[in-house]
Amino acid sequence: MRRPKILTASLAATLGLGLAAALGAAPTASATTVAPSAVAAPAGFAAYAGSTAEAKANKAFFDAVVKSVAKKRAAAPGAAAVTVVYSAANAPSFRSQISRSTQIWNSSVVNVRLVEGSNPDFRYYEGNDSRGSYASTDGHGSGYIFLDYRQNQQYNSTRVTAHETGHVLGLPDRYSGPCSELMSGGGPGTSCQNATPNAQERARVDQLWRYGLASAFKTP
Repeated sequence: MRRPKILTASLAATLGLGLAAALGAAPTASATTVAPSAVAAPAGFAAYAGSTAEAKANKAFFDAVVKSVAKKRAAAPGAAAVTVVYSAANAPSFRSQISRSTQIWNSSVVNVRLVEGSNPDFRYYEGNDSRGSYASTDGHGSGYIFLDYRQNQQYNSTRVTAHETGHVLGLPDRYSGPCSELMSGGGPGTSCQNATPNAQERARVDQLWRYGLASAFKTP
């Protein structure tokens, strides 16, 4: 959930890089960043995105989570919904917001369910970062959500957390959208209190998890 911004060529590049911080260690404000990998977007995804770089990074995060989940899915092939496991152990200050945001998503969609547990598909972290809060992945089966202290003081914290969790579920940023769109992030300003996805966002997540997992199983 980036802060409202006026993009210049150099700033746009920086923001694109910020969405793909290297994994393997807890993120820090000075973490080395790498450019997001080029990932082909499914039909309709690119038009929904806030920018090309962010669309690729967000799509990479979704693909990584889907592939991680797909490896576990064979154990319960008949389950009504896909279970995505997360860990909030590294974001203790935001436990209530994380719990609330996952409850919001679990009550909004039917094809995927978020649960806290061991062997997580993604993790939440907290700290200070001038880029604000963000979702990140290396595109190889693991990722994390970083929750920035300052941004969560300026904006509705549950909205920030639910927004970043939306990236895990496959949704890109759309900063130009109204407050009623969860994925408009910080675009509507600090007065926006909405932390619930709208009908289009809910339908998109259900569609992605209905077909995305089947595609992941076909991946060698």
